[in-house]
Amino acid sequence: MPKKSSPVALPAEPAPPVRLSVRKTYKLFIGGKFPRSESGRTYVVNGDNVALASRKDARDAVLAARVAQAKWAGATAYNRGQVLYRVAEMLEARRAEFAALGVPAGELDAAADRWVWYAGWADKIAQVAGSANPVAGPFFNISAPEPTGVVAVVAPPSLLGLTSVIAPAVVTGNTAVVLAPDPQVGITLAEVLATSDVPGGVVNILTGRHAETAPWLASHADVNALDLTGVEHADLAAELERSAAGTLKRVVRHRPGADFTGDPGLRPMTMLLETKTVWHPKGE
Repeated sequence: MPKKSSPVALPAEPAPPVRLSVRKTYKLFIGGKFPRSESGRTYVVNGDNVALASRKDARDAVLAARVAQAKWAGATAYNRGQVLYRVAEMLEARRAEFAALGVPAGELDAAADRWVWYAGWADKIAQVAGSANPVAGPFFNISAPEPTGVVAVVAPPSLLGLTSVIAPAVVTGNTAVVLAPDPQVGITLAEVLATSDVPGGVVNILTGRHAETAPWLASHADVNALDLTGVEHADLAAELERSAAGTLKRVVRHRPGADFTGDPGLRPMTMLLETKTVWHPKGE
């Protein structure tokens, strides 16, 4: 009687490889591009690597803002309004990304609405802030608002706060260098701006330590105005104001813990405008 053969053991199937998720690296936003810090430094936020901006990065951002400013200011107000409206559209399209970063739905709605609100003011602020002045003589005397130039902004830590300091600066023809305290939200907003027809250099966003980069912006001779909305420490604010005085910068201050949910009014725009008054003879 033939012997029964023992069953042949089949080799076990290899376990599927463990996949490591691809973590996002949050870079800087300078001149419409996303470079790493020239210093090569990073820091970790919620498990993600974030670029730690240096003095050189701040200088590069100011240069990009200065190069872009004249063309942006020379664009029609209608065009600037259309660009800001496009930002609101793209913000809506990336709701899931901001929600994953912990931005509440109500704040995201308010931020998108704020971009739309400022877009509507693009071709109206000149009429409201300007005037035809009465004079005794055969002259026209007209006061017209003009952008201040390059604005350095220490932003507050929220998407709505970030929107509330960037939008009024750029809608009036200024360009901005922004220090974002929440790097993940700030750079995700930069990705929105980069896909919203905003010309490169109009908005530049740096991540890192305010106390390290803000003093260089405050003393930079090619920065025309300094917005300290996001500075929470009185000593740092005073130091930055003293640095800004050396180059006669306009300094914007808000009370700590400012509420951005209400009607912002015209002041965020008019604070970053200069008024040019022109005399012109008129015929008899």
